[in-house]
Amino acid sequence: MRRRPVGTVRRTSLTALTLGAAGLMLAGCTAAGQAGGAPEGSGGDETVKVGLVYSRTGLLAAYGKQYRDGFMAGLDHATKGTGKAGGHRIEVTEQDDAGDPGKAVSAAKNLIGKGYKVLAGTTDSGVALQMAPLAAQNKVLYVNGPAATDAVTGVNEYTFRSGRQSYQDILTAGTMLGDPKGKKVTVLAQDSTFGQANVAAVRAVLGAKGAEVGSVLAPPSATDLTPFARQVKAGSPDLVFVAWAGATAPALWTALDQQGVLSAGKVVTGLAGTASYPVFGAAGSKVSFLAHYFPGAGGGNAVEKAMLAGVEKEGGTPDLFSTDGFTAAQMIVRAVEEGSATDTAAMVEALEGWSFDGVKGRQQIRAGDHALVQPMFTARLNGAGAAAKPELVSTQPGDAVAPPAKPSAG
Repeated sequence: MRRRPVGTVRRTSLTALTLGAAGLMLAGCTAAGQAGGAPEGSGGDETVKVGLVYSRTGLLAAYGKQYRDGFMAGLDHATKGTGKAGGHRIEVTEQDDAGDPGKAVSAAKNLIGKGYKVLAGTTDSGVALQMAPLAAQNKVLYVNGPAATDAVTGVNEYTFRSGRQSYQDILTAGTMLGDPKGKKVTVLAQDSTFGQANVAAVRAVLGAKGAEVGSVLAPPSATDLTPFARQVKAGSPDLVFVAWAGATAPALWTALDQQGVLSAGKVVTGLAGTASYPVFGAAGSKVSFLAHYFPGAGGGNAVEKAMLAGVEKEGGTPDLFSTDGFTAAQMIVRAVEEGSATDTAAMVEALEGWSFDGVKGRQQIRAGDHALVQPMFTARLNGAGAAAKPELVSTQPGDAVAPPAKPSAG
């Protein structure tokens, strides 16, 4: 690939698809300003300081823990237990963003001012949309985590992602829908960056194929979700696409079942973490699931086995976003070993176009816009309550569900 000068922010055409998150976003408008100058460092044994910014507390704390546990397992695996990459010790400092963009930016600025050249995280798209420009302004490597906002892809030279993005979710859902032409599709979501992104994505993917796409958006703070379930049913959609995250999910599925939405038509949603499986109860058999990941989805490949064992060894439980953390660690080790411990330009170059074996299977960082091309899955839930377990229905190859390219204009 043609080498771009570092410091050039990638110019992209952000289409209507601006935005989802891998979780509930707390709306914030904190500006990502310039942090103090970070020392470049020198010497062959330079310690690589990594700032891990994620939701240790807040609405997405459970997802944050999955990501963090996966990251630590991935770091151990990628460094072969040494904690070193290319002879350089990896030093990780954890920072809690609590799902608040302002807190995340403040923590990131502090780390950058102390000489940190690598930032990783987050679980929240509102945070990611502030972290990405901050990384560009300060010329540090930023590896985004579970936050699924499409806007992160191609945003600048310094930002990469270790998880999937909303467009990949929608393309995976599309494989289960048949011909959408003339069908009525309703997106049920929270009125947040995540929810709005999913509405935009469904319109861009299924609407472009002839579906009539509408939406029902609930305030993120809403706890009584029955009115929204009734609104969905009143629209008589052929397909309901549910994009939901956070603690109110049990109330949502109860309302949908009680109002007869699950039996009135096809309902598709993303398979969330293991804690969500009992929420569906007997209704789980009425729902079709697209899946980013669940333990076993990778078919038991060597990397997946390493992640499962690594997380469990430290007392964690492998789950939905464990793979995002594991992949982020693989990427950072690659950036240091094949790039540099201090030169961000070399780190970027080492990652662009890299193909590697990941937890989910073969993955590639697309050179032109840093999208992570990866397999996606469809699944069903068997059993009910605590006995509910996901079963793999199909594996969609990475290139079949790859998001549209956003090549650099510079």
